[in-house]
Amino acid sequence: MATDRADRFSAGEQGLGYLYQPRFALLQILQLPEETSVFVEKDDDLDFVDVNGRKTLGSLKHKAQGERLTNLSTDFWKSVRIWLTRYKDSGRIESTHRFYLFTTNEVAETSFLRQLLPTAIVPAADDPPFISLADAALAETKSELIQKIANDLRALSEAEQIDFWMRITIFDRVPRIDDIPGLIKNRHMRAIRREYRDSVFERLEGWWHDIVLALLTGKRSLPIYGYEVSDMLTAFADEYKADNLPITFRGKVPDGEIDSDNDDRLFVKQLREIGISSARIRNAILDYYRAYEQRSAWAREHLLVSGELEEYEDRLEDEWSRYRDVVFETLDQEGAESVLREAGRRLYQWADLESGNISSLRIRERVTEPYVVRGCFHILANITPLPRIYWHPLFLKRLRELLAVNA
Repeated sequence: MATDRADRFSAGEQGLGYLYQPRFALLQILQLPEETSVFVEKDDDLDFVDVNGRKTLGSLKHKAQGERLTNLSTDFWKSVRIWLTRYKDSGRIESTHRFYLFTTNEVAETSFLRQLLPTAIVPAADDPPFISLADAALAETKSELIQKIANDLRALSEAEQIDFWMRITIFDRVPRIDDIPGLIKNRHMRAIRREYRDSVFERLEGWWHDIVLALLTGKRSLPIYGYEVSDMLTAFADEYKADNLPITFRGKVPDGEIDSDNDDRLFVKQLREIGISSARIRNAILDYYRAYEQRSAWAREHLLVSGELEEYEDRLEDEWSRYRDVVFETLDQEGAESVLREAGRRLYQWADLESGNISSLRIRERVTEPYVVRGCFHILANITPLPRIYWHPLFLKRLRELLAVNA
């Protein structure tokens, strides 16, 4: 009995409906001219506006498998109630609005609503007019909700009723929520290599959800335009070309608080050794985190060719060693500690502020994000027991001595 009650009052389909709106909107905007714009949850579930300002209100119904849309389906008549209000508010016969119902249901074979399908056969001259069919269906209802809608319809003139019904189109058996990603990837991402389409779709949908959320929360007042989606899709796809890699950790921070004063990782200890401030150490920790996670993401998505990362680290180490030799060339390693630390700071300043602008230090030509280079230096400075990169002139010597004592 408890199971039946849970099934009866399950909010699963309702929850899917809320998730369905942005995903279906993305599919639709990709299929429409780029000048088309869309609002979410404004006059209806979706409002599409074409380049001439004509508006199409779309109601979405994501229903359980096997359901049918019948003459007295509440889903349909609730949409009619919304559309009637918008029709009257926008000038009735003078209105430029159209009304679409997108439903995962199939319209029942015996329903008069089949005449609202885009594939409907034009009625013969002696067939009953649509208004008569609608009135006959409405006469059978005992629903107070539908009876009220019927009264609102009858309050229109006959010409307005005909005009209103002619504006409605039902699209049945539209894609379900879990079918949409495949449709987008197969129809709109053919210029992208197949192995990267999943990643590009995830990036696109993540951006889309953010912009829809901004729309719903009022942080954005303008509708979303089709050309914005095209531009973003192109930008994401461009990151998966041979001379580029996607940058997905810009601005990201690790979970938990960053404790630059007590972090005991080797690359942090190295920075303390040369007297780098806590604020700059915090930036170094962020660079390390972003570069490490970014490299891991590239590896998971199989975006790096065999040996590419190892060759890149060799290049960084070689360039670092050349600059180190210049900085340390005239240095007396038996000199004052303050002089040694200053030399280390000069070397680190090059890696921290200058290396990100050197094109030869990019992992690929168009990967220009500085945290990739800076963070990779910190990764090399964090290798244990002996780092491949160091800043203080005597750090490696002292570390070897310490390791020998503890051996």
